[in-house]
Amino acid sequence: MTVSRIETREGFPFILRVIWFFLVGWYIALPWILVAWFLNLTIIGLPLGLWMLNRVPLVLTLRTQQGYNVATTNGNEVAWSYAGVPQHPFALRALYFALIGWWFSLVWSVLAWALCVSIIGLPLGVWMFNRLPEVTTLMRQ
Repeated sequence: MTVSRIETREGFPFILRVIWFFLVGWYIALPWILVAWFLNLTIIGLPLGLWMLNRVPLVLTLRTQQGYNVATTNGNEVAWSYAGVPQHPFALRALYFALIGWWFSLVWSVLAWALCVSIIGLPLGVWMFNRLPEVTTLMRQ
């Protein structure tokens, strides 16, 4: 008999994420995004640029990528594995990035950064930053 158990991973505590955002994250997010976007303009830097854009939520607010620890038991053996969120097909993500994601990610992130300047726009700006990987390459989190 095989039984599976799924547990979600916990991220950083909320108060630590807020402190990080105000002391570090907000200040380094824009240079991080601009460097990543510049790398996306080069063929050699494209993989690193996409990696950096997918890590913007972590840089800004210490938001970790969602995933699951899965325990599968088969008799007396327990096997643990890590499973991420299912993604769209690679061809679709590549086509989206080539047509829309590469330029729209810059517009989206600069607008999000500008919204973070004001108290009123801060929640929307952080939400937009957390969606940047989806806007860039349709990456699900």
